Amino acid sequence: MVLDPSAVSLSGKVAVVTGAARGIGAATAVALARFGADVAICDREDQGETAKAVEAAGRKVYVGTLDVRDGDKVAAFLQAAHAELGRFDVLVNNAGGGFWSPFLDVRGKGQAALVDENFTSVTHVVRAGVPLMNDGGSIVNVTSVEAHRAAPGFAVYAAMKAAVEQLTKSLALELSPRRIRVNCVAPDAIPTPGDDGLAEAVGGLDYGAKVPFGLGVPDDCAAPIVFLASEMSRYMTGTTLHVDGGTHAASGWTRRADGTWTP
Repeated sequence: MVLDPSAVSLSGKVAVVTGAARGIGAATAVALARFGADVAICDREDQGETAKAVEAAGRKVYVGTLDVRDGDKVAAFLQAAHAELGRFDVLVNNAGGGFWSPFLDVRGKGQAALVDENFTSVTHVVRAGVPLMNDGGSIVNVTSVEAHRAAPGFAVYAAMKAAVEQLTKSLALELSPRRIRVNCVAPDAIPTPGDDGLAEAVGGLDYGAKVPFGLGVPDDCAAPIVFLASEMSRYMTGTTLHVDGGTHAASGWTRRADGTWTP
């Protein structure tokens, strides 16, 4: 390996990004394209703007409109993307979501939706996608800071994000003979359209005031995903990068108005 700017290039690579209509998924798809990859994207919502941005970067794009909770549709999407773009080098499991509710108020249907959207969807993509991957590829799972702390009101969501991190570690070992790297990014404090209403649900909290770096933007998460997709991370597997402006390090410490900190 020659450690120079070419090591971060994704030229000639093919990437898959789930949940690519907006937010971190859209930013990631466009960033991967700007670094040279052709990209297959999917979401339940319209992905026209993401697709246009990928094409504007000079790369090919394949678009699938589907619910990643449906394993058959995920497999069909990946097969079609493979036929259009070729074997995959990068899988980014970004799709997910949640809602605020005390655990005892979450009914079976709501729990099943959270499990399927945040955990089972990842297993669908990995199970159908890995046989279509090149050796030496990279899987990046987008979890959350909530996988690493208590999350009252988001208990099932947080548990599923923690489950994805555990799955990531096991897959890192199982796929190591093919040198397929499997890692997580755990974002926090990166507002996206899918977060609308959450601040109000927990009492109108100014969350950015609790984060050492304040609020981030989707590109702040897309950047480490590009790193994990590239040869720059070829010796990293089974680990998590915290992309959270210092939330995980703070572990409950918050900054007072005078700039000092309180636990």
